[in-house]
Amino acid sequence: MKPEDLVRPEILALKAYPVPSSAGMVKLDAMENPYTLPEELRRELAAVLARVDVNRYPPNPQKLLDALARRMEVPPGMKLLAGNGSDELIQIIITALARPGAAMLYPSPTFVMYSMGATFSGMKAIAVPLREDFSFDPDAFIARMKAEKPALVMMAYPNNPTGVLYPQEDVVKVIRACEGLVVIDEAYHVFAGKTFMRRLGEFPNLVVLRTVSKLGLAGIRLGYLAGPPEWIDQLDKVRPPYNVGVLTQAAALFLLERLDVLEAQAARIKADRAGLGQSLAALKGVTVFPSEANFFLMRVPDAARTYDALKQQSVLVKNLHPGIPNCLRVTVGTPDENRILLTALREAL
Repeated sequence: MKPEDLVRPEILALKAYPVPSSAGMVKLDAMENPYTLPEELRRELAAVLARVDVNRYPPNPQKLLDALARRMEVPPGMKLLAGNGSDELIQIIITALARPGAAMLYPSPTFVMYSMGATFSGMKAIAVPLREDFSFDPDAFIARMKAEKPALVMMAYPNNPTGVLYPQEDVVKVIRACEGLVVIDEAYHVFAGKTFMRRLGEFPNLVVLRTVSKLGLAGIRLGYLAGPPEWIDQLDKVRPPYNVGVLTQAAALFLLERLDVLEAQAARIKADRAGLGQSLAALKGVTVFPSEANFFLMRVPDAARTYDALKQQSVLVKNLHPGIPNCLRVTVGTPDENRILLTALREAL
């Protein structure tokens, strides 16, 4: 018996999420914070982690949830759920809502894990195209939503891979018109400066999803979901036991009390974003789309050729799928990394 005889056909049709080797590369493909922790903080963190009992299962993460609620200004009365990155929380939400025939609706193009998660759980995934400039058409989206009556709406705010931040009033229209659950994915909130976190109490069908990855903690794999207790209590039933490890909990608790360091790094990235965007737009044949995240989507004459030419110069960016033709996504790096990218792009185009 072969895997093809037993594995679900929709899984056979998928490709695994690619993580290319980045050894020796200027890594600008994954929207990471390019700055490491200051050396003194690294030593203090090492001492904290050295005291962790790795022979024991992770404790109840309530202490971590309390710290997140306080530091991330979660409104009173809301509850939190922690996950192994926001990816796990996306899968938890979809699994909980994947009744037979249930559908998920999302603007497209967007984060690929929404549609992949739907496939994993057998939920129907419905993509509603964005406008040609990747702006959001609320009327078209709401019309499709009323026709399909999805159990779940996923909206990245700002969007990945486009970087566009939809007008808040348009998102509110969607929330008010939706009969299902609306998840606002705020992975890049620290760069956008806009959030629905403080508005959670206004809408009974709204939850806010976040990650600490873009703050500079991608390696510890921690996401969190905030929302009304009646939603979080049900979603918690789907969470695997011990899903947030002891090292992650210890590192997060330590660094949440030093959030100013990470926020200062994010402010530096945000400041460098404007200059990089202008320099990219000045390159012949390049169209750069506005971004409120820590990356840019840019259209080039030949994305595959440009990607390969950059890789040959040890610069790693993201070559996006055919649904976004001839587009590359580049992370805002350090000033030196940004200069290397621009020099390599001039050669590659």
